[in-house]
Amino acid sequence: MINTQDESPKHQLKLERVGIKNLKTLIKIERNNKEYMHIPKINIFMDLTEDKKGVHMSRFIESITEILEDEVRGEHNSLEQIGKHILEKLKVKHSYISAEIEFESEIPLFEITPVSKKDTIEIHDIKVSLRNNNGSWIKILEVSVIGNTACPHALAVNKKGTHIQRAIGNLRIETDFDNDIDLEEMIRVVDNSFSSRVFTLLKTEDESFVVDRMHNNPFFVEDVCRNMLSLSFSKFKKSKIHAECLSQESIHRHDVFAEGAIET
Repeated sequence: MINTQDESPKHQLKLERVGIKNLKTLIKIERNNKEYMHIPKINIFMDLTEDKKGVHMSRFIESITEILEDEVRGEHNSLEQIGKHILEKLKVKHSYISAEIEFESEIPLFEITPVSKKDTIEIHDIKVSLRNNNGSWIKILEVSVIGNTACPHALAVNKKGTHIQRAIGNLRIETDFDNDIDLEEMIRVVDNSFSSRVFTLLKTEDESFVVDRMHNNPFFVEDVCRNMLSLSFSKFKKSKIHAECLSQESIHRHDVFAEGAIET
């Protein structure tokens, strides 16, 4: 059999990441006595030395498929845990110095509306990445949460009211693999950084509560970003924390953006 991938390439340069993107499968996570079902988009990469023309892609995909089939039948308490198992097993069949796996998915949180106390399900985008660099493991957790802001400047100028807008808060934490951080807790941090949370279901009394809360907590997009960083600083230790907020302005033709980072 001819293995063209093992031939020497024309340009002998090391490549940092070679692999596959947008693979989908079903994964079950059991955490804090709750079960989460994910159908994530999975990206898996590893480095390629300068003396190899390419990765044996069919073998690579076959290995990943076999590993995933084994893993999805097991019990896991986090996406990063299953990611670590996959990269460990992948290294046995495909030697690498560095490798990375990414999961892009959604997580449902079962909530209660603020006044009517109705059950509601809130869906949030998440991304979990795991890197193995010569045996050193780093994980990156990301959440994206929708909320609302009320403009404090317009409220100060116009006592009758202010403009409000939907905002998107993104929180990313980079830390050691063994540093246990809940995605749910990250979502709560972002939720609590807005002028008000938003809900899928709102009865009339809930709508009134949310509107009052927004006007009682007017925030610039910069305030939301700083709120995320401040709350994260007190909750997530030994981490690199990055926060950003995009405000989809209601009275402008443009959006407004802020970002910042800290280390704990």
